[in-house]
Amino acid sequence: MDQNELKRIAAVRAADFVEDGMIVGLGTGSTVTYLVEAIAKRVQAEGLHITGVATSKRTGKQAKALGIPMKGIDEVPHVDLTIDGADEVDKNFQGIKGGGAAHAFEKIVATSSTKNIWIVDESKMVDTLGQFPLPLEVIPYGSTKVFDRLNNEGLKPVFRLDDNGDRVKTHSDNYVIDLHVGKIDHPHLLANWLISQVGLLEHGLFLDIVNTVVVGTQEGVKVLEAKRA
Repeated sequence: MDQNELKRIAAVRAADFVEDGMIVGLGTGSTVTYLVEAIAKRVQAEGLHITGVATSKRTGKQAKALGIPMKGIDEVPHVDLTIDGADEVDKNFQGIKGGGAAHAFEKIVATSSTKNIWIVDESKMVDTLGQFPLPLEVIPYGSTKVFDRLNNEGLKPVFRLDDNGDRVKTHSDNYVIDLHVGKIDHPHLLANWLISQVGLLEHGLFLDIVNTVVVGTQEGVKVLEAKRA
C-alpha cells in the first residue's frame, strides 16, 4: 500500500469511533479528507446525527458539501471527540502538528474536546520529535524581532513561503515560522519557552492531548492507546 492508502485505511477506521449525537471536531489535512468522506458515508447510510466543528475552512467546506451539519467552535457547548492528523507522533504520544498552518485552530478545538484521536500513516511514528519542522504562528507586527529571538536561541527559524515566494498566512492572517531543530529532547520545556514569547501566538507542539492514535501500516490498521509516564 502506498502512503495515501495507509492514510485512507486509518481514517476509515477512526470514523468508527463517531457515535450518534456527538459533536465532532474535524481536523485539517490530507488524511482528514478521507475521514470526512468516511463519516459522511455513515451519515448517509446509517442516518447518523452529528454536528461537526471544523479546524479549517477547507475541512468545513468539504464537510458541508457532503451533508455534515457544521457549527463554529463558539457555537457549541463542548466537543465530544476530535479526530485530526499529525505530522509526527513520538513514543510518548506527544505530537507535532501544523503542516497545514492550522495548528492554532486545531489546538483550540483539541483542548475543548473530551477525547482526541489522531490518524496517521506509519511514517509519522517516531522515537523523538523534531525531524518535522516545528510550526509557529506569529503575528506580522514585530515578526522579524520574534524571528531574530528564535535564531539567537539556535532554533533555526525559517518563514514559511508559498509557491510564489510570499509568506504563508494562517486563517487569522498571521505568519508561519518553522523551526528546523532536528531533535526535540525536552518538548515540554521548549513549549513553555515558546508560548512565553511576545508576538508568538501558538506553537505546533501538541503535548499530553491525544488519547488514541490510529495508524495505517502495511500490516493493516493499528489502534494505539496513549500511555504516558
